[in-house]
Amino acid sequence: MILLMMMICLVGISSSSSSSGGATQDQQVVDQISALPGQPPVTFSQFSGYITVNKTHGRALFYWFIEATTHSEKKPLVLWLNGGPGCSSIAYGASEEIGPFRINKTGSSLYLNKYSWNKEANILFLESPAGVGFSYTNTSSDLLDSGDERTAQDALIFMIRWISRFPQYKYRDFYISGESYAGHYVPQLAKKIHDYNKASSKPFINLKGFIVGNAVTDNYHDNIGTVTFWWSHSMISDRTYHSILSLCNFTLPNYSSSCNDAINYAINQEFGNIDQYSIYTPTCTVVSNNETQSVRLKNTLLHRRRYGYDPCTENYAEKYYNRPEVQRAMHANSTGIPYKWTACSDVLIKNWTDSQFSMLPTYRELIAAGLRIWVFSGDTDSVVPVTATRFSLNHLNLTVKTRWYPWNSGGQVGGWTEVYEGLTFATVRGAGHEVPLFQPKRGFTLFRSFLAGEELPKS
Repeated sequence: MILLMMMICLVGISSSSSSSGGATQDQQVVDQISALPGQPPVTFSQFSGYITVNKTHGRALFYWFIEATTHSEKKPLVLWLNGGPGCSSIAYGASEEIGPFRINKTGSSLYLNKYSWNKEANILFLESPAGVGFSYTNTSSDLLDSGDERTAQDALIFMIRWISRFPQYKYRDFYISGESYAGHYVPQLAKKIHDYNKASSKPFINLKGFIVGNAVTDNYHDNIGTVTFWWSHSMISDRTYHSILSLCNFTLPNYSSSCNDAINYAINQEFGNIDQYSIYTPTCTVVSNNETQSVRLKNTLLHRRRYGYDPCTENYAEKYYNRPEVQRAMHANSTGIPYKWTACSDVLIKNWTDSQFSMLPTYRELIAAGLRIWVFSGDTDSVVPVTATRFSLNHLNLTVKTRWYPWNSGGQVGGWTEVYEGLTFATVRGAGHEVPLFQPKRGFTLFRSFLAGEELPKS
């Protein structure tokens, strides 16, 4: 399926009564979280539970909804999706990026995130598709034939039923956000909602736009841009760079053995032991049973290590969310899923069946529809690097509205940006693959500007 799958990553049973898409206030009460184990005091409300998206197959998606810290009734609704495909938005987005809490090293308690995005919006985290995190299916074959199309359709059904459960968010300004392979999920869901609204006499999902970071976008241009990043950042030799470009035909879904050999040589012999998601920061030195892994991420060229950044923060999430008292507090795993909660599902990524070759046609359609669209890139990520995104977006041939300039955050250059007719592109200086993890203040400035519909601040 298009690009070499690598390690980015950056599965249940019967449904419970909270799995239905009911529209009653009672279900909100059932889903409300009183407090999480080890949680500091907060003023905002939290909810979590299941929405059934396919009753016949028994597919139910798990969500965690966190209302804004102030004036939640006036602030927009934002859905966050992580990629993989097969990785958890609770493990990454909620717990180490944009959520209100961080997990301590023992996995026993939480502390507050100063730059949580729920200061500006009501944030909805979704574990998608079925098989990711606490989301499940009663039909085991669903885990072997997941793909882009079903993921988008199930997410649409989820949003329709979730808003029916939380009717106070009908007609509220709604945005979709995410990163990595969510470069597919986010625009694909935006198109599903856009098409659904066009066919509806009175649409209640008030989609305004989306923002996506370090996003898998176009297989051919992403791959050329990725190899260019490796070479331009001295990760590979001149010889290997030219070897990959001469041996690999990135227009094909599958590569020759000589192409694979050239890429594997670069990764195994020339990269060294670096964090491929943040090439200038330390790696996690904690020994774990999950330390090595052969899975590759869909539509990227790299092998994945199991670690995010603290650099060991992913390990803390796996400790915390496998605690029975945490699962009870979150109304998760009520049916006794016979496996541990993990940040990513190897089964899904190994068996992904359909992957759109290029998202550029979808971008063109959604730009024409007038949605607010922002794309950003942490500039120290070598998995879906800034060069990959720039090569891909350049082929939209958009008209420049505001020329390239450095934007400001906290008195420093936060990155660089260019505004086009219909799309804003921004880099985040010093950020890896998970921008809000590596540069939380700059990521928060970016998000706040996006919601306000304003260009990023100039120095």
